[in-house]
Amino acid sequence: MKLPNIDQAIIPLEKLRDYLLSPTHPVGKFKAVFFRTLGYTDKNWHQLELSIRSLLKQDAFEGERTNFGQKYEIRGTIVGPSGRQANIITIWIIRRKEDVPRFITAYPGG
Repeated sequence: MKLPNIDQAIIPLEKLRDYLLSPTHPVGKFKAVFFRTLGYTDKNWHQLELSIRSLLKQDAFEGERTNFGQKYEIRGTIVGPSGRQANIITIWIIRRKEDVPRFITAYPGG
């Protein structure tokens, strides 16, 4: 299945620049090391956003249903600014009483 309403998918700048690509975030700094090997940095976060959005064409798999909403997982391969490619897993949520997918996180895998 495809993630519903992908044309309205929300990817907050803070999730990319201040979390996934932050070399100082307590949790994100470990993910930032991985994304830096692909050429992404907190300065070119918009390129990671485009790469993540390109995965929205892939099939989504239903994950956990929480009190906050239904989670989904999308797996795929991205090519970073360095030309290196990697498989990643992205996690999305559609909150209760909403129909817009929101990006939660991404990490290596898949």
